[in-house]
Amino acid sequence: MSKEPIIVHAIIDGKKVETENKLPRENPTHPDEIVGYAPINTKEEAIRAIDAAYNAFKSWAWSDVEDRIARMKRAIQKIKDATPEIAELLSREHGKALYDAEGEIAVSLMWMEFACDHVKNVVTPQEKKHENGRTIITFDPIGVVSAITPWNYPISLSTIKIAPALLTGNTMVLKPSPFAPLAVSRVAEIIADEFPPGVLNLVHGEADVGIELTSNEKVAKIAFTGGTKTAKSIMKAASETIKKMTLELGGNDAAIVLEDFDVNDERALRRMVISNFLTAGQICMIAKRVYVHRSIYKEFVEKYIEAANKWIRVGDPFNPDVTVGPVNNKNQVKYVQSLIEDAKSKGAEVIKLGKIISPDLMENGYFLQPTLVLGADYHDPIVAEEQFGPTVPILPFDDEEQVIALHNESIYGLTSSVWGEVEHAIKVARRIEAGTTMINTAAIQGLDVRFPFGGVKQSGVGREYGEEGLKSYTETHVINIPKNLDLPYIPE
Repeated sequence: MSKEPIIVHAIIDGKKVETENKLPRENPTHPDEIVGYAPINTKEEAIRAIDAAYNAFKSWAWSDVEDRIARMKRAIQKIKDATPEIAELLSREHGKALYDAEGEIAVSLMWMEFACDHVKNVVTPQEKKHENGRTIITFDPIGVVSAITPWNYPISLSTIKIAPALLTGNTMVLKPSPFAPLAVSRVAEIIADEFPPGVLNLVHGEADVGIELTSNEKVAKIAFTGGTKTAKSIMKAASETIKKMTLELGGNDAAIVLEDFDVNDERALRRMVISNFLTAGQICMIAKRVYVHRSIYKEFVEKYIEAANKWIRVGDPFNPDVTVGPVNNKNQVKYVQSLIEDAKSKGAEVIKLGKIISPDLMENGYFLQPTLVLGADYHDPIVAEEQFGPTVPILPFDDEEQVIALHNESIYGLTSSVWGEVEHAIKVARRIEAGTTMINTAAIQGLDVRFPFGGVKQSGVGREYGEEGLKSYTETHVINIPKNLDLPYIPE
């Protein structure tokens, strides 16, 4: 499906910016094919984008919320109309199967529609009359938002920031990842066209651009999804001007399978497999380590392998039979391979899973056949670190106290899942340190955009999705009108 490479541009103050230096983005399925080029913007262009957003904010902050909603709904319809084209582009540049790319766009639109439907609940001022007089509480926009997004779900992890920021009256500068810059740029362009110049700006680039977006004094808030290490640098850069932040970071999400889990429940086992290997395991909220009660461990592993071999079909993302495509980039392939080799060197058993649909692609593309790792130690890197690839360790545990301790000793706490009899699973879930815990499902299968999402510990700061995610782009402003203006305890 090789096509002419596309070229995307930065958008600053409503205008496309021509850039001499461009970064190629290859197709992970066919790395010798260039899907397109993104600009390598300069620090000076980043400053221009921030200035454009800063100037646009002065009037956009006071725009009518109904107008904001109408503009966003027009953008939503245009994205719906362009979904086949955008999904194909996303699949080619990212490597995720076409159904997965379509699903990412569907989740993005679902959130954008929710945000349109609920923003008035969030920004409508509240007035309270009381014995001391009257108080008005308003929920005002913050200012310029810098949004920095990753490559694994580039569209949904950008729109999760764009929609609430713009609908609540903020302006934005968006910087996508260079590993998946093309489809998200198309989406950003569609949205930007529906808003006044400067409200949504788009830049690409290297570290100097990222540093400017996180340190510039005109930026009021940073919305970042990515690695914990990068987030630490962002927090340091932001500290000089005490910026607001929403950070959704790494996770090493665990699935806990209790002794009363039905190992013959094929649908549940399929959900487990999908929660391990969707998007080739490259999802922050995917189940990356599985703990199974020792009493059912052996039978669970047997049934799990059966379920995995039925669902996992590795190959060309455009083949409708394929469920798992390549890994996004060569460095990620090497990292996942290093974790697997480390586990093997320590005596763990590595079992290949699924069926190879396109054996001719495996050698040249960034493919890894999904693997199951058995016999790893609880603290081996493949268990303790975020793999972000198509491999998963399954480990036995003896009692709930042990498995809860194993879960909670991690520095991360994004999502988790507990599998078993529902009321029993809920009791265990209440003791788990995580932002979200799902019962008898995991990962995107259990995501609900109506409710807040985010991590605890080093998995993040703040929440996205739900009305709480909308409110995180507002400042609370209290206006007091006292009834008695002459307070008796202050002398004349």
